Amino acid sequence: MPRRVGFYVTEPIKVDIWSDVQCPWCYIGKRKFEAGAGLSRVPVEVEYHSFELAPDTPVDFDGTPAEYLAQRKGMQLEQVLPMLERVTGIAKSVGLDYDYDHVHQTNTVISHELIHFAKSKGRQLEMKERLLKAYFINGEHVGRIPDLVEIAVELGYERAEVTEALESHRFLADVKADVALAQEYGIQGVPFFVIDGKYGVSGAQEAATFANVLTQVAAEHEAAQKEAVS
Repeated sequence: MPRRVGFYVTEPIKVDIWSDVQCPWCYIGKRKFEAGAGLSRVPVEVEYHSFELAPDTPVDFDGTPAEYLAQRKGMQLEQVLPMLERVTGIAKSVGLDYDYDHVHQTNTVISHELIHFAKSKGRQLEMKERLLKAYFINGEHVGRIPDLVEIAVELGYERAEVTEALESHRFLADVKADVALAQEYGIQGVPFFVIDGKYGVSGAQEAATFANVLTQVAAEHEAAQKEAVS
């Protein structure tokens, strides 16, 4: 039966989120979206999709995240450091303790494969959260298969099954399909939220913004339900 939420009667609203494990704003945006969903009291069904911010990054980048950003953006290191300090402060405001001194800059494609593996087991959201924490807070390496296998085993997955899935790149096609769909939608940066298949929200918006969109969609669903039975 439909569930009453606030003034609305609604089924869970589908939210598709494109993000990358090494995107600081994606972790911040995740927290703000979760807060917004809580404020709205609208039930949501979340599905994450792969997006590679820097697919040309080597697995073992020889340098710090600050040095990587300086090289990629053509900036001086002195210009990049305040940017990282700012994002670290914003992360702190939503309860995330970023530790850029121990972040391993890497290629994230295999971590996306692991997220799809977890999705095939019905546990995608748990793995997404764990890998973001691994990268930004724990200082773990999320680009190498042995390290990713250890994370999966910690979550209760069978070592042999995870190893086979990642070494065979069984889920690589799913990662590439997500990336292709992002290109089709014109998504050029993440996080990017597609709510109810029709409303796009770009960036780590404030919780109130997400709450307003979800409330609006819930109202539209209720109006459609009423029209259908009238």
